[in-house]
Amino acid sequence: MAQPYLEITYRQGKPFAAYLYLERRPGDKSARTEPHDSWIVDFAPDGRVIGVEFLQVGNVDLAALNRVLVAAHHPPLSNSDLMPLQAA
Repeated sequence: MAQPYLEITYRQGKPFAAYLYLERRPGDKSARTEPHDSWIVDFAPDGRVIGVEFLQVGNVDLAALNRVLVAAHHPPLSNSDLMPLQAA
């Protein structure tokens, strides 16, 4: 998967949580997680970020998220990558 993929989960018609799938290699599984504010970052065994779970949809600080991603050698995201969260 080359582009980020965002999946939003709804409960009783309201957004409940979301997961941002980032670039993964075949067989990648989360080896560790790291909490950040109202989201959780999943890392592959080699330290790559492979996903982010948002526990509060619509309340995501893009600058803070990008600081974590860049520190893990992942390209920063743009507003358009998270636009569905703002619309939810």
